[in-house]
Amino acid sequence: QEQFVESGGGLVQPGGSLKLSCVGPGSAFRDHVMGWYRQAPGKQRNLVASMATNGFTTYADSVKGRFTISRDNDKNTMFLEMNSVNVEDAAIYYCNYYPRRISSWGQGTQVSVSS
Repeated sequence: QEQFVESGGGLVQPGGSLKLSCVGPGSAFRDHVMGWYRQAPGKQRNLVASMATNGFTTYADSVKGRFTISRDNDKNTMFLEMNSVNVEDAAIYYCNYYPRRISSWGQGTQVSVSS
């Protein structure tokens, strides 16, 4: 099974920045639409940002202008740069294909926001 490995989470102050990374199979980022998802306690896991093979990106309204998705195909890695973080951004962040594949969920990386 193809699973992704997320990293880069941690504790950040409101207004701060964090950059998440996701490593996966080489073909994933090169050949598929990929997404970053997040799940806060008691809430559904929702798409935050996506990137198509041609580089086209989409963002949830709540993160538009603050988050940036990118990838490095040579390193089989995808990134999520988070700026101007606020308390509503606290969640476990995951990467996966878009549409999501249940068998591809990794452990995620926790982002906590607190002053």
